Amino acid sequence: MTALPRGETPGSPAADDGVVAPSPAVDGDRSATGTTGDEGETTTDTTGDGDEAATEATTGDDAATALSEAEAELAAQREFRERIEKRKAEKKGPISAGAKLSGTAADLLAAVRAVESGEKPAAPFLDRPAPAAPDRPAPAPEPVRPRTPEPAPAPRSAPPEALAATAAVLTEGGAPAALAGPVAEVLGAQAAEALREDPWRLLAVPGVRPEQADGFARALLGAGCGPDDGRRTAALIGLLLERAALRGHTAQDAATVRAALAEHAVTDPGAALERAVAEGVVLAFRDGPEDPEPETAEEPGARADGDAPEPEPVRVLLGLDRYALAEESLADGLARLVNACEKDADWTEAASAAGSSSASELIRTVAAHGLVAHTGGEAARAEPAALITAARGLGLRALGAAHSADGRHRLAGATGDPATAVTLAGLLSGAEGPGRDEEGALAVDLLVVLDAPQLDVETAAMLVESLADGTRLVLSGDPGVLGSAGAGRVFADVLAARACPQIASRTPDPGPIGELVSGIGIGELNQVEAPGREVVIVPVRDAGEAVHRTVQLVADSVPRAIGVPSSDTQVITVGHGGSAGTRALNAALKQRLNPGPGRFGGFDPGDRVVHVPAPGRTVPAVVVSADAEGLRLDCGGTEVVVPRERVESAVRHGWALSAHQAAGTRWPAVVVVLPGDAAQGLSRAWVYTAFGRGERHLSVVHGVDQALPRAVAQAPAQDRTTRLRDLLEAAAR
Repeated sequence: MTALPRGETPGSPAADDGVVAPSPAVDGDRSATGTTGDEGETTTDTTGDGDEAATEATTGDDAATALSEAEAELAAQREFRERIEKRKAEKKGPISAGAKLSGTAADLLAAVRAVESGEKPAAPFLDRPAPAAPDRPAPAPEPVRPRTPEPAPAPRSAPPEALAATAAVLTEGGAPAALAGPVAEVLGAQAAEALREDPWRLLAVPGVRPEQADGFARALLGAGCGPDDGRRTAALIGLLLERAALRGHTAQDAATVRAALAEHAVTDPGAALERAVAEGVVLAFRDGPEDPEPETAEEPGARADGDAPEPEPVRVLLGLDRYALAEESLADGLARLVNACEKDADWTEAASAAGSSSASELIRTVAAHGLVAHTGGEAARAEPAALITAARGLGLRALGAAHSADGRHRLAGATGDPATAVTLAGLLSGAEGPGRDEEGALAVDLLVVLDAPQLDVETAAMLVESLADGTRLVLSGDPGVLGSAGAGRVFADVLAARACPQIASRTPDPGPIGELVSGIGIGELNQVEAPGREVVIVPVRDAGEAVHRTVQLVADSVPRAIGVPSSDTQVITVGHGGSAGTRALNAALKQRLNPGPGRFGGFDPGDRVVHVPAPGRTVPAVVVSADAEGLRLDCGGTEVVVPRERVESAVRHGWALSAHQAAGTRWPAVVVVLPGDAAQGLSRAWVYTAFGRGERHLSVVHGVDQALPRAVAQAPAQDRTTRLRDLLEAAAR
């Protein structure tokens, strides 16, 4: 690998070529799960503080619909949830308790089965009394899917009298009256009454901590409340599972939740969990596949003395209904696609004419299957492009959906036809793509989803629900990159469950950066020859020097030595907080590249920013101007106006991003910043993702010493608890 003497940068007169072992270090995304980072920490925020950007950018083509796109996406989500709620209600026994459960596991699963069947949950099953399950409403009729999702109405402020009543309750409980707006937004116009009835509902407001809600409840209820109050424990369980979802989990081990409740002074966590399951606050599931048929004495595994084999310990998972329903709907939908594939054309000639053996294999496999998984690096994206071109040549409606606008542009360049490429968010919202048929299904015969590791479970369920029977779906992506900002590990679970044919590309990524990243993917941090200074290491001693060297690289060295302007150079760092996080680096880069007073809510014309039109989506942009309507941004040629009241929460400076925000996008040059305090956040997936964002040049501002090679060598662990793999395996059986 090309290296520089300490303190020098590419293009400086004293820089000469050498070779050192790569040691650029990694992320502030604490892990691929995406924990939320606070100011002063090195962890990255994958969901975003105050809607801070978490994943890669996507943007619609139509400026006039830029905001309504997010609203339409929310409308589509509501419609999707209504359908899966109906499907869930119609199931007679959706939760399998298993034959070998005992103790708390049996209690939890029996309770949830009773709730689902409408029986009285407490008396037959639980050792402790619990309230009866509420009556379930009759299933609503199946909604008719519109051709395109209707834009959701803009959120309306609560009536002034409702805000005043809410503020009065908050003041009475010792909470700031300024919370009235956020509380009313979450709890509705009846927020005051809801808080008096259940003060711990304050925990539903982002940013409120349990100890603050406890103080509020004591002020309102006096001695009538305690740590084991059912309202408190229900709110805590919901909060714990929501926090777990921010880290990517769709479910949590019941033992983990019990331990967390004990840390919050709940004296009987087991009773609290049983009550929460009985009341439908959470759902309980047996972890793992269904129990096999019991063995007889003559069958293998039976004991010689005739006794039954000892049952294995069974883990019970707890989950919120939104993620449980999404996983079940997704598993059902993928099974439907697998079983509904029909022969619609002769693909033989198209497969023979493909430009590579991997592309030919992919085309032949898609011809015979309704669901296919395709894995590979950046160069392998040419194979889905060849598939789309071949399918359109056969008269099929073929389309590719990328995670970001950059991915859409790269796919369109590979196919030679802009009509073949959309962003996934734009496709689901109706802002991009061919629209929907008369039944509301997407008007496609073949859909290829690129950047599949960025699919969270709710988005994936919405997508599959939108595909008609007989549609072919290809999930394509690099399994080595960081996972989605939202909950779930859809692509990894599909691969692990072997739910469909898998095509592994044999097309290597070219050049020194491709060689370096390919080695990282298998746990090796290799030396690479970089005669054109494609890879450069800049050692630093501390965070202050890291910031200084980063600004020097972006503003001077990379443009002068590599020929890539500052506007095409992206900084990727360990997280949002800390002395070398995105906030500190963006402040330093703004001062050097576009100094100004920040007269538009902290922004000036020409600032590089990221816009968050919806949680989990990050759109790179440049500030154009501001007026009475709001902040005007140029998002890759599309003008977007961010209302003044949303600027603070929806716009951030974007010269420096986290690795999660950068996933799905590439830039001509990338500077990865690894200060010393990043060592604990390093993982192979983070290094792989961050280093792979550069097309022509990669500079690594390196201050973590041997922590980087150790992180790369460590095998990645399954860092998210999900149920999708088990559901897919059960569907296959």
